[in-house]
Amino acid sequence: MTSTTTSQQELFRFLEDRFACAQACTECARACALRASLVEPDGTEKQELVRRKGIMCAEVCDATCRVLSEQNQVDESAIRVQLEWCRQVCLESAHVFDECPGAEDGAEASRACARACDDFLATLR
Repeated sequence: MTSTTTSQQELFRFLEDRFACAQACTECARACALRASLVEPDGTEKQELVRRKGIMCAEVCDATCRVLSEQNQVDESAIRVQLEWCRQVCLESAHVFDECPGAEDGAEASRACARACDDFLATLR
């Protein structure tokens, strides 16, 4: 019976990590979309970079959340690729946001999402 309990605990942990990652992706998508919407469309080159990174990060996080929400329709290797892509885009976005005054929330949400992707990737290995 111990192996059944352990298997159930592992499954619960896996699902909790998957949900935590999806939630972090959702929060990051929201923060990045908000950051992108606050940048003037005809702003400086640096502002344009912030806007583009915000949009890209929001789209990747949204796509990752959708992948994580699908039950068994996506295989583990596809999930791993999506998580690694999301993690990388989030880290790049956080770096760009660090250079932009007032973008601290977006930078922190991006870093939190990257950590959640790392944590969930660890359960897949």
